[in-house]
Amino acid sequence: MSIRLPFFKRKSSTETKQQYKLKNVPNHVAIIMDGNGRWAKKRGLPRIDGHKEGMDAVQNTVRAATDHGIKILTLFAFSTENWKRPKLEVDYLMRLPKEYLQTYLPELIEKNVRVETIGDFDALPQHTKEAVLDAKERTKDNDGLLLNFAINYGSRHEIVEALKQIVHDVNENKIDVDHINDNILEDYLYTKGLVDPDLLIRTSGEKRLSNFLLWQCAYSEFWFTDVLWPDFNKEVFIQALLDYQNRVRRYGGIK
Repeated sequence: MSIRLPFFKRKSSTETKQQYKLKNVPNHVAIIMDGNGRWAKKRGLPRIDGHKEGMDAVQNTVRAATDHGIKILTLFAFSTENWKRPKLEVDYLMRLPKEYLQTYLPELIEKNVRVETIGDFDALPQHTKEAVLDAKERTKDNDGLLLNFAINYGSRHEIVEALKQIVHDVNENKIDVDHINDNILEDYLYTKGLVDPDLLIRTSGEKRLSNFLLWQCAYSEFWFTDVLWPDFNKEVFIQALLDYQNRVRRYGGIK
C-alpha cells in the first residue's frame, strides 16, 4: 500500500536525505512500469502517447535513484508476452529505447550511469539492438548507478533456458549434478553477478509480478501504488523509499 507524502519544494539530495532520514537505502530497486495505456486512455489519447510520456518518468526515476545512492535500478521495459500486443504498439515500443537514449544518454554519461540489459537480446529488432549496444559501449566504464533494462524478458523463459544450459554442462561433465545449488543456478540467469532486488515497485494499482524476476524477488520487499507510470516522479519514488525504512527483512529467520 502506498503512503501519502505532503507536497514539498524541490530540495537537494542531501537535504532530502536529512529531512526524511533515509538511512536504510535499498541497493537494488526493481520497477514494473505499469499504466501507460490507461494513462493515455484517460486523456483520450493513443496508447503510444502513454508510452512516450512514460519515457520521461524513466529519467525522473533515474535521477532520484542516483540522488539517493541506489546501486542498481532494474526496469521492466518489455516482456516476452508483450509481443502479443498490436503490431503498431510493439513497433513503437521497439523504437523507444533509441528515442530514450538519443534524448538522455548525455545525461546518463554525465551522471556516471552504466546501461545494461537482461532478456533475450538477440530476438530484438536490429535498430533496437544497435541503440542499446551503443549505450552499453559508451557507458561501460561508468561505476555509478547500474541502469538495467529488462527488454524481451520473461522470468519463466529465463529459468527454463538456465536449466537447459545446466543440463548441457552436466552432460559435458562441466558440472557435477550433486553440486547444483542456488548459487550454481544463479550463475546461469540473466542477472548473474547482481544482488537480488531489495525493493520491488509496481505502479498502476496492479498487485502481481507478471513473470518478472520470479527467482530474484524471493525475499524482495514489495510496494504498490495506484499512480500510473507516466505520473511516477521523484516524490512518489521517495514515498516508496520512506516505506522501505520500516521494513524488517528476516529472510525466513527471526530478528
